[in-house]
Amino acid sequence: MRLSTKGRYAVMAMADLASQGSGRPVALADIAARQEISLSYLEQLFGKLRKGALVKSVRGPGGGYLLARPGSDIRISDIILAVDEPIQATRCTPGTPAGCHNNKGRCLTHDLWEELSNQIYLYLSTVTLDDVVERKVLGTSGMFHGSQGAAAQ
Repeated sequence: MRLSTKGRYAVMAMADLASQGSGRPVALADIAARQEISLSYLEQLFGKLRKGALVKSVRGPGGGYLLARPGSDIRISDIILAVDEPIQATRCTPGTPAGCHNNKGRCLTHDLWEELSNQIYLYLSTVTLDDVVERKVLGTSGMFHGSQGAAAQ
């Protein structure tokens, strides 16, 4: 399963804001340049993040965006849900009893994919924005980076 760019970019931008902010507003243009994300796309995302009470805007010279609360209080799942990104691995419409088959039945693997969605959501609910900024989420995935060459030896 893969998150869309909307969810990934929102998390990237929020991590950038958390790491650069230090209590002062950060311009979206600066985030866009550092993260190589379109400014107009970021404006759309930050509108949703503001409505989700995750960021607040400061107008005028030196304006920009601030985190609405400490990064330790912002979960990655909050960010993804604020930009309307469903955490879903099934083809079925969430919350409906109808399945993905033409006869509205559920496929044999429906429960597997639904539980995967639940596990992803649970995991993202345990990771805070501060965890990402402080690089505390590597876990065991780090042992796979660059290990392809070692396996070939």
